[in-house]
Amino acid sequence: MEYFTDALKRYADFTGRTRRKGYWMFILFYLIFAIVATVIDMVLGTMFVGTVYSLALLIPSLAIGARRLHDTGRSGWWQLLYFLPLIGFIVLIIFFVQDSQDGDNDHGPNPKELGGEAAA
Repeated sequence: MEYFTDALKRYADFTGRTRRKGYWMFILFYLIFAIVATVIDMVLGTMFVGTVYSLALLIPSLAIGARRLHDTGRSGWWQLLYFLPLIGFIVLIIFFVQDSQDGDNDHGPNPKELGGEAAA
């Protein structure tokens, strides 16, 4: 849960790097809460809760995705591949599961070497 709240604290911070574990833990909790929101919507017979949840977490999701791509040495703009049906999603999953780039890169120091999840 700490990874999820840390990502929310860095709501619109597209700079720095995020380790693989931090990214995937954010995605895990995002999906759990999305399922809960969907169940609430089904009980209420609306689409309000899920829609508000998705819109509220759109920017943090893009920000942590950009920081994860930075950790692999890529620009956050690679997320535009989401607009390519299926192929773009597969390519991004491959990028997200890659290990961190060793040492410093253009986006900051390696968070593994700093002992923290993200570097500003």
